[in-house]
Amino acid sequence: MISINVNGESYKVDVEPSTPLLWTLRDTLGLVGTKYGCGMAQCGACTVHVDGVAIRSCVTPVSSVQNKRIITIEGLVSNEELHPVQEAWLEDDVVQCGYCQSGQIMSAVALLAKIPKPTDVDINNAMSGNICRCGTYSRVRSAIKRASLAMQQNNKDTV
Repeated sequence: MISINVNGESYKVDVEPSTPLLWTLRDTLGLVGTKYGCGMAQCGACTVHVDGVAIRSCVTPVSSVQNKRIITIEGLVSNEELHPVQEAWLEDDVVQCGYCQSGQIMSAVALLAKIPKPTDVDINNAMSGNICRCGTYSRVRSAIKRASLAMQQNNKDTV
């Protein structure tokens, strides 16, 4: 049994220590917002936060995240309110097919936690590891800037 903390809840999971965190989240805990894309940490669809850092869950052994704080896309909602990045995603109509969006959002939240007022270069650097087949990159940038402004105005905490 491996003990993990996901979205503020403690779990004991009966999986092999080498099982990727992605499959533990999806198959064992039923948190299917985190997506499988490439399985090689290249596309960003599986991005989650571990102790506030955006990581690729498809290549992260579940045993390596014991005693760490894991946040998934489902964990961004607070008191039934969307995170400002999620709100901005809706307002800027970022999503087309939607497959990469949970990873994109998780990377954007991590960026804004580190750099509250990112430049275009900051955004490009932070988001370069998230692949979107639909090509909504300009809307992603716009939504990140919108969320940054909203967070500054509302003085909201980030995950």
